[in-house]
Amino acid sequence: MAAASRDLQGLLAGLDPTADVAQRHIWLIDLFDWLRGDRASPQAAMGRVQLLLDAIEARPELRERMRAWWRVFTQSVDLTTLLADYGFAPRTAFASELGERLRRKILPGTPETTDASDLFRMVLPGVFDARWIALLDETQLSRIGALLAGAAIDDDGVPRWRHTVMDAVTYCASQVVAAGFSPELRLRMSAELGAARPFHALMADLDHLREQVLAQPCDEEALQAAFIAFRDRLDACRAVASSVYTHLEDNGISVGLVFRLRQLRERVLRIRELLDCVMAPQPGPSVARLVGRLVLAGGERNSIRALVASNSSMLAAKVTERSAETGEHYITRDRASYAQMVKKAAGGGALTSITVLLKFSIYALGLSAFWSGLASGLMYAASFVAIQLLHLTLATKQPAMTAPALAARLRDIKSDAAVGAFVDEVANLVRSQVAAVLGNVLVVVPAMLGVALLVQLALGRPLLDAANAAATLKSLSLAGPTALFAAITGILLFSASIVAGWTENAFVLHRLDSAMRYNPRIGAFLGAARARRWADFMRTHISGFASNISLGLMLGLLPAFAGFFGLGLDVRHVTLSAGQIAAAAASTGLAVLEHPALWWAVAAIPVIGALNVGVSFYFAFRLALRAHSVSLGDRARIRSAIWARWRSRPVSFFLPA
Repeated sequence: MAAASRDLQGLLAGLDPTADVAQRHIWLIDLFDWLRGDRASPQAAMGRVQLLLDAIEARPELRERMRAWWRVFTQSVDLTTLLADYGFAPRTAFASELGERLRRKILPGTPETTDASDLFRMVLPGVFDARWIALLDETQLSRIGALLAGAAIDDDGVPRWRHTVMDAVTYCASQVVAAGFSPELRLRMSAELGAARPFHALMADLDHLREQVLAQPCDEEALQAAFIAFRDRLDACRAVASSVYTHLEDNGISVGLVFRLRQLRERVLRIRELLDCVMAPQPGPSVARLVGRLVLAGGERNSIRALVASNSSMLAAKVTERSAETGEHYITRDRASYAQMVKKAAGGGALTSITVLLKFSIYALGLSAFWSGLASGLMYAASFVAIQLLHLTLATKQPAMTAPALAARLRDIKSDAAVGAFVDEVANLVRSQVAAVLGNVLVVVPAMLGVALLVQLALGRPLLDAANAAATLKSLSLAGPTALFAAITGILLFSASIVAGWTENAFVLHRLDSAMRYNPRIGAFLGAARARRWADFMRTHISGFASNISLGLMLGLLPAFAGFFGLGLDVRHVTLSAGQIAAAAASTGLAVLEHPALWWAVAAIPVIGALNVGVSFYFAFRLALRAHSVSLGDRARIRSAIWARWRSRPVSFFLPA
């Protein structure tokens, strides 16, 4: 501590209110570096604050020099932009914001600036600063306030900091009003809540509050009345803006819209923090909390990881609302719906046998890798769309759709009853997946055996020759990279759900169903009645079309593109793989039962199914959790409840009650 005291004496000797801007700011940076010390603990930084205050208060000349320095500092640096705008991203474009953050990380900053935001970033750069500032007690904060009090008084007799804070509140409020008046939000707000026109009156209420805050002498009763009126109006603005979320089903959602809503919410919170500093009888603790929040906000503003997380959260909100609506149709909750799921899955398995036959036919053409992959992808897409239009089920497509529907139930998960209801839904979901996978696999195998027999009767030779049959079984063996390829296929299934959610959202956001229904040119071409039918048809099926077509193309083209880069990746879809094994076995004959390759391939089927379903569900559920901002504590409660259900009633995950 003696060494720290000697360092402090040197710092205080360099305190010069008459120095130029750069030297004054360098001194401030050095002071906070000294306060942080070696960052051993926040408590050590608090001890250094105590040393600093004791040293200044012990010398009246130094105290006056400190006040003079603070007076010059507040006159030369614009603190309003720091209080109002620090931590907010000025742009929605990911690329431009990423470039700005990279620039700040790579290029050094200069203390020769009058922008308080740039200076704040150099003075208080990390989370450690927020920790030790949060530990400052009321006595220390009062001493800091007393040291700087009276250093900057405007001509009207009001401390300059109150003017600065109210200017920052005015700036934030104007941003709230601008967001509320933007067409993107205004057209989606609740008409009932918007009838009170809170955004129109917000600035008038703020002007009245400002008058009372800066009035000399202060009328406490009038100040409190003005504050309550403004606070209630601000809450009304936030409620109206939040009503946009209830209309996403009808109007769609965009990243820009989510950005505006989140910025509006953060601006409202910043206004409350600023007003806490003005309205509190002892502003010290409120100011300390505000500075700590600014430090954290600045860290997030400069973090590339936070930018990626924020944008992925926006994309999650954009996609999961759409996928959740679709996923509800794939969850069975009673015996009747369970039996119906098995029937639909059986139909999907039977149709997949034709898909496997067409796959081998394309391979027989001997096309190049790209054209073979493209032909296979288009064939897969057509097959999946046919399954959709016939109202059948392909099991592995479900998890990525059902996960958002499941996560949508996490919005209110605080009570034990809500957790129990959620676990019931998990059991329903797992049971539905088991029924769908079994229905697919148990039907595609005999169906493929029948198709192979018909081909052999028609052509006079097996569907596959001995070499191709053996190669098929070897490629699907559990002893090979099948598990890796099955996990990759699960990622493709998840990606298809993202495409589906994005496409359906864009369809609704741009009101394409309304355009198809009422556009004069489309009506003249199709006729009014047919245009309405097509609009309803596309609104119902657009998500499925996007998912099926994108999945088919990805399954067909991934091996071709991976081969171009020498990666040797492939896909393993449980229903298609089961059909291929059946085709290879039928082409080989009964002797195949004696071949270990058959049983290694058969053993891979449950692994492929589990990885297809598990990987796609995992990624979709994680994305939905991010969209609904489920806390780590709630996630832990959910995991515990699911394990408790598994131990007590494991059969409920496989069979309906």
